[in-house]
Amino acid sequence: MYLINEVSRKVELSQKRIREYEKEGFILPEREANTNNRLYSDFEVSQIRRINFLIHGRGFTLACLRNLMVLAPCWNIFACSQKESCAAYAEPHRRCWEIRQQSSTLCPGPCERCAVYLNREYAAERVLEPSGGAPMDQES
Repeated sequence: MYLINEVSRKVELSQKRIREYEKEGFILPEREANTNNRLYSDFEVSQIRRINFLIHGRGFTLACLRNLMVLAPCWNIFACSQKESCAAYAEPHRRCWEIRQQSSTLCPGPCERCAVYLNREYAAERVLEPSGGAPMDQES
């Protein structure tokens, strides 16, 4: 387990940025019982790296990333290199944490700490329709 200052150096992000990812609901580090310090496992570190890449490397906004967490399969979001061997890959329309209740998946971390699981309550928004679900006017 790592403290936030160690994670900050590992992922080359400020502690403030890492706390923002937590505040936005993309990571959930454990807390040390005596000091309440954040404790990060390798799983959280890899999620921080991927979230940072999606925001800064791919240009996702926080709202867009949250929607992605609801709509896309976990193996696609986190670029899983072993996806073909995972039960979640075989059922891309079911949520990975639901699949894990019945069979094992290859995700190395606990579902309760995964960004996909943490954002499960958000309503999926259709991305190809304007707000409100009304179809766009077609030009002739």
